[in-house]
Amino acid sequence: MIYSVSPELNKRIAEELLEAIGTRNYFSGLVRVVSDDDVECTLRTSCVVYRRPVVLPEGEGRAIRSVIPVWWELHTVCAAGVLDNDFSFGDLHLENME
Repeated sequence: MIYSVSPELNKRIAEELLEAIGTRNYFSGLVRVVSDDDVECTLRTSCVVYRRPVVLPEGEGRAIRSVIPVWWELHTVCAAGVLDNDFSFGDLHLENME
């Protein structure tokens, strides 16, 4: 059985990844999300993070413009065992976030 990664789950994975990236320009690590149907999703990735300058009332900063994967894999596991999945990093929509 192939587990279909929903747009909502992709959104949650993207949010967790952005939180894990923080202020770094390169990220290598993992993020975990449990889906509404109790499937544990673990994204292992190495990414280059491109930023753009921003001016806010509280000062200047650097916002993420794009997250480009160097390598990634998404593992999906449920109570019955490991599931193949249809995950694509591009579905996170982390490129050209301007």
